[in-house]
Amino acid sequence: MSPRPFPLRPKSSTTAEASAPRTRSTETWHYPLRHHNYRIFVTLSLVGSGGVWMQRLAQDWLVLQLTGSPAAVGLAVALQFLPMLVVGPISGVLVDLFPKRRILLVCQSVAVLLAAGLAVWNAAGGTDVWVVYASCIALGITSAIDGPARQVFVNEVVGDTGLPAAIGLNSAVSQLGAMVGPAFAGVVIAQAGPAAAFAANAGLGMAVLVMIVSIRPGELHHSLEVSGQEPRRGRILAGFRFVRERPPLLLTMLLAGLLGAFGMNGPVVLAAFADQVWHSGPAGFGLFNTVSALGALVGALVATRIKRFGRKGIVASAGLFGLTQLLAALMPTQEWFVVMLIVVGFMTLLFLTSAATAVQLESGASVRGRVLALYFPLLLGGHALGGLLAGWLTEDFGVRTGLVVTGALGMASAAVIGFLLWSYSRRRR
Repeated sequence: MSPRPFPLRPKSSTTAEASAPRTRSTETWHYPLRHHNYRIFVTLSLVGSGGVWMQRLAQDWLVLQLTGSPAAVGLAVALQFLPMLVVGPISGVLVDLFPKRRILLVCQSVAVLLAAGLAVWNAAGGTDVWVVYASCIALGITSAIDGPARQVFVNEVVGDTGLPAAIGLNSAVSQLGAMVGPAFAGVVIAQAGPAAAFAANAGLGMAVLVMIVSIRPGELHHSLEVSGQEPRRGRILAGFRFVRERPPLLLTMLLAGLLGAFGMNGPVVLAAFADQVWHSGPAGFGLFNTVSALGALVGALVATRIKRFGRKGIVASAGLFGLTQLLAALMPTQEWFVVMLIVVGFMTLLFLTSAATAVQLESGASVRGRVLALYFPLLLGGHALGGLLAGWLTEDFGVRTGLVVTGALGMASAAVIGFLLWSYSRRRR
């Protein structure tokens, strides 16, 4: 008998969530869209995620303009995500303890202020790179709290009915925003410069604030919160214990972190290809991000249609993700490079959506915020370290070599995690 795709804890608290993905009558991707609040929420997830990544890319491009160094861009990427490694476990407790809607309002307000501040500073002719670095750190701290809160809020918006479909669709939309945001930023930067991109993001952030306020509190399904009597140390460690006791969940999260380190280095790699390989400047940079977003859109749609992806599917998509990046690095012309970027975008979203959906469905409602607060630091913290690695490889060994090495490392990571999952399943049998 073949093992279940994701072994789940036997306790009754997660039985409903575990069995939900296997139903067929209510699990189509459009089912959650019947909820008024969910329609608003999925829209703000797309706009909010796109805005955050738009801000990140604009910061990275501005650092490249100010320094001319891919390694400096790698440092900027690291500063955006490394705070999550420190704040992540604490943010999970905050997400499980306080109302998610209120957390989203606070985090989004901070993000708007950061974007508006950089827009004014850059338009006024600011050239001190440390200002951008400081903004990267502040955005990293804000995202460490906002990300888990946004994902957990899905449960309160739709309730238990149709939750797997809602989680899958929201994960796909969030990851799609991560691809569309940089594409939009690339176009704006090419036409009007980084200051305009920061200003546009501030405007998008204001729209997100309006959408959060328009969510109807009376229609929310409030989930179980962390008990106020639970010891503070126990609150933080509960997420670690939950993940540690479930090796498949731990390995899935670890694979996401490794792929974040070795595969998701678009701001560094695409900027370097546009600047040093194809000599197409900001226009090429915008084009590369746009076609990646098109591939990501297809990947998101495919991912939301797959009801039982399974561990094998997640590992296979991770391996293909690394392979497509390696092949993109070897393309002889810019036209073929653009074609391969579409495939890379597709595989990126297919892997990220399937992995994020699996992690959320395996997490109990009362601890989901803390589990996601571990998942996001692994994914985006790996992204930060990968930014440093990609910047160093690109600057010292060439752009193509850097992408070949990181793609090969992504394939190796998928092979190792796949072997460990197979070994665990064999021992279980």
